[in-house]
Amino acid sequence: MNLDGCSLVYPSTIVDGLPYDPSMAVKGLPMVRQRGICCGLPNVDATWAEGTAGLMKALADPTRLTMVASLWKSEEPICICDFTGGLELSQPTISHHMAKLKEVGLVESEKRGIWVYYRLSADLAPATRKLLSMLIT
Repeated sequence: MNLDGCSLVYPSTIVDGLPYDPSMAVKGLPMVRQRGICCGLPNVDATWAEGTAGLMKALADPTRLTMVASLWKSEEPICICDFTGGLELSQPTISHHMAKLKEVGLVESEKRGIWVYYRLSADLAPATRKLLSMLIT
């Protein structure tokens, strides 16, 4: 390769348009700022963060959000058969989604004969109720 009249044997050794000389000394730059020393973060309760993240993950799925919205708007518990018909999903899929919602404490269930009925948990935290009221129209 010819660069300004100079012949380069290894064209891949060009840095910023100039040939790189591997025998050149490399100078280390001084550390201007060490990671994590500049500014401190405000204290955040790790337990709160874990719980809130779990709640948000459960609500992030469109099917689960639809189920929670249905329970929020309903005055009576809803049978799993109504979810399978209304959402056009199989019973195992609905049960999987309900298990995720139960895991984070959003729903409760009761068995009536062969059917399971779901309702929002009676002891939802006020912050959770406020969040749901803002999300569900």
